[in-house]
Amino acid sequence: MEWVRLSSVRLPLAQPISDAKVFTGRQRPMTEIMMLFAEIRSSSGHGGIGFSYSKRAGGPAQYAHAREVADCLLGEDPNDIGRLYEKALWAGASVGRSGLATQAIAALDIALWDLKAKRASLPLAKLLGAYRDSVRTYNTSGGFLHSSIAEVQENASRALASGIGGIKLKVGLPDTREDLGRVQAIREYLGPDVPLMVDANQQWDRATALRMGRRLEEFSLTWIEEPLDAYDAQGHAALAAALDTPIATGEMLSSVSEHRALIDARACDILQPDAPRVGGITPFLRLATLADLSGLDLAPHFAMEIHLHLAAAYPREPWVEHFEWLDPLFNERLEIRDGRMVVPDRPGLGITLSDQALAWTVEAAELMAR
Repeated sequence: MEWVRLSSVRLPLAQPISDAKVFTGRQRPMTEIMMLFAEIRSSSGHGGIGFSYSKRAGGPAQYAHAREVADCLLGEDPNDIGRLYEKALWAGASVGRSGLATQAIAALDIALWDLKAKRASLPLAKLLGAYRDSVRTYNTSGGFLHSSIAEVQENASRALASGIGGIKLKVGLPDTREDLGRVQAIREYLGPDVPLMVDANQQWDRATALRMGRRLEEFSLTWIEEPLDAYDAQGHAALAAALDTPIATGEMLSSVSEHRALIDARACDILQPDAPRVGGITPFLRLATLADLSGLDLAPHFAMEIHLHLAAAYPREPWVEHFEWLDPLFNERLEIRDGRMVVPDRPGLGITLSDQALAWTVEAAELMAR
């Protein structure tokens, strides 16, 4: 690899976003997303692009860590993705091998996979070995708690009309009666046949989660997401065993070992890993194998531009989460029809950075092999 460009991009959101963590006082509304992009080029002229991200905090730290370790990849064969992932991981291991450290190198790892697929003139899903050419998709961005019930209904109608196959609703308010009222209103509006998911964003304790889970059974939900703290594997396992509604979790975890704790505990029915958070595609594929061997379904979190390809290569029929938030950063749009997101036929991830992404860049660095 002869060239790396890292850039930190501040993506403003159209309006402040609030989930349960805001209403419980643990976080402030989200107004922007900090993106970390890695663009790479090999000596043969092939290029790749990858990204990671941070919400509310951590973006500058991700960029700084990536800037420190990226030069260890220069002069290396970009084909050796597994070895290069380990090299980048150990280059920054003094601050750990999970969390921010893995999120920073994720952009580099994803860029290496993008380059490999582009060199083969294949979409990444095809390079990995796709099981399908499209994946079930559901919308999350229209169901946040800052939106009124009427706004959520309008958002849901717009999403379904665009080809989206399911709707996710945020819950986890301090008053659980308000949660139940919102779920009932949306279920009645959608009817019984539209897949509906709810997401408590870790804001219930074990007793509340069990009570709410039992109350929510009547709404025929596709899943209940993050009912408990992300690291409470035992609590999630007890909940999954007690309820008929599937339990989904995993998006906040940042290593394969953390996901393995969930899998070993049978803590969920649906695993929700996030490739940029766990360190990239290399570790994602490792934990996806563990999930499949344990009979778990898959619904990767956020970053649909990456996860569409990974979900298409998962043996069991998965879901992909639809957010339009990142659209301004890319020149391309993903096709959605009949409730499914279509794997693009463009090589690699099939994305290129837009002029707007360049305009929102707050810091950048170029590294070259000597």
